[in-house]
Amino acid sequence: MTAATDQLNPEGAKKPRSVAITLVSAAALIDPDNRILICKRPEGKSLAGLWEFPGGKVETGESPEAALVRELREELAIEVCETCLSPFTFASHSYQNFHLLMPLFLCRKWEGEPTPSEHPEIAWVKANRLSRYPMPPADIPMIPLLRDLLS
Repeated sequence: MTAATDQLNPEGAKKPRSVAITLVSAAALIDPDNRILICKRPEGKSLAGLWEFPGGKVETGESPEAALVRELREELAIEVCETCLSPFTFASHSYQNFHLLMPLFLCRKWEGEPTPSEHPEIAWVKANRLSRYPMPPADIPMIPLLRDLLS
């Protein structure tokens, strides 16, 4: 071992604990007035009552885009083409029992009127007002990026 390696991995150092990575896709649905759709998390789920970007877990064998198309259909009864999803940014956030990796896609085109099936409320919000809504910690760093893009 070199001196540099010894400093990075001192004897007796604890191995980092293994943590499950959860891959979730989310969308910033943007209407013609440059408002973004957010959804309130339902009671009984973790982080209940907080507002989030719509989306959900990526299933085994599914791409993030395919998962998002499926989740938007299930949660909001809208149809989105994968080609209408534009990668924008991502969140990488450690929660107590897992690590969240969440790509956020921009979407300005879909078919249907967003109608919540799992969320008690949805809201169309200007980017400069998103910070007024309590959101999960992983979503918060995305707010200034959306504000800069849409202001």
